[in-house]
Amino acid sequence: MSDIGFIVGAAGLGLAVYTALRNRRLTARLRRAEQLFEHGTRVHATLKQDELLRSAEASAKELVQARRAEIRLEPDLMRDRDRSLVGNAGSLVALPIEARGRRLGVLQVEGDRDSAVFGEPERELLARFAGPLALAMDNAMLFEALEQSVGELQSATALKERLESELQIAGSIQLSFLPTTMPSANEPFDVCALLKSAKEVGGDFYNFFKIDDKHLFFTLGDVSDKGIPAALFMAMTLSLIKGKMGPGISPGELLEKVNDELCSDNAQLFATIVCGVLDIDSGEVVLSDGGHCTPYIAKADGSVQPIKLKKGIPLGSFPEFTYPDQTVLLEKGDRLVLYTDGITEAENALQEQYSTERLQAFLAQTKGYSSAEIIDALLMDVFMFADGAPQSDDIAVLCLMRR
Repeated sequence: MSDIGFIVGAAGLGLAVYTALRNRRLTARLRRAEQLFEHGTRVHATLKQDELLRSAEASAKELVQARRAEIRLEPDLMRDRDRSLVGNAGSLVALPIEARGRRLGVLQVEGDRDSAVFGEPERELLARFAGPLALAMDNAMLFEALEQSVGELQSATALKERLESELQIAGSIQLSFLPTTMPSANEPFDVCALLKSAKEVGGDFYNFFKIDDKHLFFTLGDVSDKGIPAALFMAMTLSLIKGKMGPGISPGELLEKVNDELCSDNAQLFATIVCGVLDIDSGEVVLSDGGHCTPYIAKADGSVQPIKLKKGIPLGSFPEFTYPDQTVLLEKGDRLVLYTDGITEAENALQEQYSTERLQAFLAQTKGYSSAEIIDALLMDVFMFADGAPQSDDIAVLCLMRR
């Protein structure tokens, strides 16, 4: 064979070897790309973090034929900083798992003790696998946080619905303590009352009932708190009033008895109150005050008369207090108006209050109104004054007219 033939033959053999090696490398790269795609797809197959971690560890082992693979999350790394996989030099690969600039954990892969160290291809393969793994872990963590938020929202919604139901029941119970029927048209007096709570339940209250054929008892008050505690205190107060009021007991004596009972329970609440007894035949009204708003008489002639009662202390303040009685005359056609500070302290958007001056001005315009008409018109006047501002306090009004 000539030298030229030898050279050509050698070149051809070298080209064949080179081509074979190149094809082998290309095939290996293609196989690694297919593996990466397969295992990258596998880790994105679930949003459950535990399942994802187990799948990713199995994939990492399979990718580089490792003895063991472990994903350690960031909180575990902070807690177990001194702990690590034990392996021969070069047989342990630790790759950070990062997403959106945040470190989620570390992928640690350990080779067999007797095998060769991980080479650059294996390290590169694991590094490329860490990219889709980080994205999958980030999605799983976001999904877990979303599930937790949804669960908390569902729990909060269920609790809110249960509380609303309980408040509605409490409101119904509270209303059951109030009178449900008004006097007939044959009675020589006309009494009407209304309660409008700022919340589902409140602390304002009223009551009226005949003690005997000649005497009508009535009362209106305001508990210092709001919501369930105020409703319970209100129910206790009305129960004591109903139980202790009877023939021959004056309003002042009643308040003294009720106050002592409330103080003995140490309820940490108090209630302002006005109560009275109407002598149906004479029109005389005996009144007693427990730190409440000033009552008014809207006279039949259209004038308005404030009743300056001797002030007592609110019920539940301290025991053994003597409440004075005071007598006024309710002539035919006169209307006695009791109310809580939810009327006079109602505010508009400018935080201006309705005030006692506006109340007196309103009552001066109610000549000829019945008790119910006065209450309806008063509430309308207050709400028009508020002009859409939310009701911040309970409202109670009682009107008694001598026909």
